Amino acid sequence: MNWFTELFSPGETSIASTLVLYSFVIAAGIYLGKIKIFGVSLGVTFVLFIGIVLGACGYIVDANILKFVREFGLILFIFSIGLQVGPSFFSSFKKGGMRLNGLAVLSIALSVGIAVAVYYFGNIDNKSALVGVMSGAITNTPGLAAAQQAMTQIGGSADQANMMAQGYAAAYPLGVVGIILAMFIIKGCFKININDEIKQIDDEVANSQLQPYMLTLQVTNKLIDNHTILQLHDVIQCNFVVSRLMNTEGQITIPRSSTKIGVGDTLLIVCSAQDADRFLAVVGPQTEMDWKSTRTPVYSRRIVITKSEFNGTPIGALRLHNGYNLNATRVNRAGVDLLASPNLRLQMGDRITVVGDLDDIDRLASRLGNSMKRLNQPNLITIFVGIILGIILGSIDIGFGMKLGLAGGPLVVAILLSRFGYRAKLVTYTSSSASLLLRELGICMFLASVGIAAGQGFIENVFTITGMWWVIWGFVITLVPLVIVGLIARARYKINFLTIMGLFSGGCTDPPALAYASNSTANDQPAVAYSTVYPLTMFLRVVAAQALILCLP
Repeated sequence: MNWFTELFSPGETSIASTLVLYSFVIAAGIYLGKIKIFGVSLGVTFVLFIGIVLGACGYIVDANILKFVREFGLILFIFSIGLQVGPSFFSSFKKGGMRLNGLAVLSIALSVGIAVAVYYFGNIDNKSALVGVMSGAITNTPGLAAAQQAMTQIGGSADQANMMAQGYAAAYPLGVVGIILAMFIIKGCFKININDEIKQIDDEVANSQLQPYMLTLQVTNKLIDNHTILQLHDVIQCNFVVSRLMNTEGQITIPRSSTKIGVGDTLLIVCSAQDADRFLAVVGPQTEMDWKSTRTPVYSRRIVITKSEFNGTPIGALRLHNGYNLNATRVNRAGVDLLASPNLRLQMGDRITVVGDLDDIDRLASRLGNSMKRLNQPNLITIFVGIILGIILGSIDIGFGMKLGLAGGPLVVAILLSRFGYRAKLVTYTSSSASLLLRELGICMFLASVGIAAGQGFIENVFTITGMWWVIWGFVITLVPLVIVGLIARARYKINFLTIMGLFSGGCTDPPALAYASNSTANDQPAVAYSTVYPLTMFLRVVAAQALILCLP
């Protein structure tokens, strides 16, 4: 039974025993993380606690192996996070998200300010423990990872990195509780009725004018009689597509920019809802017509962009009118329909809706790829090129002795690649399942390593008066900024409570809190707000944790 002892006994550091240890920590952590308490589960973060338990029981890993697994897992996790949030990172600064992002930044500033005050005036004078407590209080694992990496840069010891992980573990449970408690406090202060908030959201969605939609109009305005589609664009200056035209004789055609329209024609127009009144005023009244059931050689099909050479290509460059006698009406990207304007740049995985003859559609589909099998193949070149660039960027001194490190460098590069990678002919598309696997594998490797290392001395440090203060101050760092921001959001800006719930969850990058908000309201609005503030918040949380390690004495 020597082989059994070598694999499962504490203190063994062979390759086989290390693999068994990591596998058990990750498997047990994921399984137990699915258990819900009052409707909330800790998810993959439970891997950290299982690692701490086994580390406290004497299980160890060779220092070099542990460091490699920890850092490589961190890079995979951070890089996949960057690819995920990159496309929405810059758009989150637009008008609709500026207020929410501003409130999220205020929450970050308040939590950092409280942490600094605790360091100078409270009873946590160890910056490693403090940053760990802050990261746990805001349930931000990437911040913990970035801070540990920054500690390594300035020559910190393994004990300091372990103490940071212990502070994180001590503050994390009440961090999740604190986020949900802040929701209850705001709800109670303003006597909010959830059903009223949901009705308000539903009414806004019903009256939303942001989504492109189809409009069937009959031409009655004699002033545009015998005008071309191009001239109609000059009259109605907005993005729109005339998908199909039926003349007075009942013939249906795919109009080009040179096609003339006349009184009595029926047009199928795809435009933004906010521009619908313009067409009603200029073209004529809306009419009922079932284009799908009409016997016509014109068909509508979706084509998937699966050839990398079209990544970043504007729709106008495809020359659909001249080359294929087709019209593009919509582009579906990650489940969202976009108006197919000539300047819209295509990305791998986009689904473009075109109308025309089946033979012409088939020719275009052959050119664009339209092969789901290709989308299942991961673009590993882009991933590893991005990791190389991220490590290089993270190694550069950006001033005051600060470096982005192995956390910040890959994060910045991934965000930039996901948004502008097409300019370098790099395909950043990754299927949802592949992206999730990469992210979950990376975070599990990182958390298991951190937990096993932090387990040694965990009981001695946490279950003491000092550890009690870690928990207390962590709860303060969680609750106070959220309550302040929630009061401002509701009292000053009259923001819907469901949006505030998403703001709280996204501001702390906390999926368990988001799950609670979504389940308790049965509405997607918390997730919308979460995704709006998540990209900027994630970036700033990582930078803030590093900055505290590098700046505090």
